[in-house]
Amino acid sequence: MNLGVRLFGHDFRNPVFMAAGSCGFVREVARALDVEALGGFVTKSVTVEPRAGNAAPRVTEYGRGMLNSVGLANPGLAQVRKTHLPWIAHNLKRPQVFVSVAGRTAADYARIAATLHDADGFLGYELNLSCPNALTDGHATIAHDPDAVAAVVAACRRATDRPLAVKLGPDLGDPLRSAVAAEDAGADALTLVNTLPMSSGKLRRAAFRLGSGAGGLSGPPLRPHALRALAAIRGRLPVVAVGGIHRAADAVRYGRAGAALVQVCTGAFADPRTPARVVNGLRRWRASPRARSWTELSG
Repeated sequence: MNLGVRLFGHDFRNPVFMAAGSCGFVREVARALDVEALGGFVTKSVTVEPRAGNAAPRVTEYGRGMLNSVGLANPGLAQVRKTHLPWIAHNLKRPQVFVSVAGRTAADYARIAATLHDADGFLGYELNLSCPNALTDGHATIAHDPDAVAAVVAACRRATDRPLAVKLGPDLGDPLRSAVAAEDAGADALTLVNTLPMSSGKLRRAAFRLGSGAGGLSGPPLRPHALRALAAIRGRLPVVAVGGIHRAADAVRYGRAGAALVQVCTGAFADPRTPARVVNGLRRWRASPRARSWTELSG
């Protein structure tokens, strides 16, 4: 199958990315895999100030998935600009990286977008509006409020002309409302979906294996949530799908549902080589007369 994808005016070698939180700032996985073999990467989420993150342990297995409560640990905006993006620019041949951005307010997101706008080493931003493990102060995430979504996207759109992908969660009653708000405010794509919030009551004894006592569920259990969100939104903005992609067949399922790109997250925690195996599996996938390429498959 021909895997080339053209999106945001850019040609990607294939549709397989490593998701935010699975690859650090790319340097962390560069010795474990051929970074040029993948479609791209999304960095871990960047906040204005450095964050130590939640108490350890931060990840644990849970059934067929993974519980996570990292708490947006990151070195902060200044260090990312000074150290991490220059490394990416020097070591990657193609601008295949999106910077994940997180904050409490629209001003936080816009400040990061503006500060990094003229830096080398990345293509665009993924606006993390749906992380349940930090910055919410016990309230719903920004993604739950279409007006707040619009405010963040509009502020970032004023700060940069780089591509903006908006990451929504799996727990939205009507994802279309937030998707339309993002589109109308100037977003270029949607990333579906983030981790599924799990309360300490639902986690039962597993909660005691996370330092924060609660967390988000990722991996294969996310697939039905992501596919439902894709079905609700298909036909609007391009969609980047994430949730339980461990094999080429998983990626194909998302492609048939309309995903332009896919991201591997939990599978890469289990084995950093998983994204490359997904790519190789897609190359060998038996194309049909109606879908001889990934672009034709995703429609």
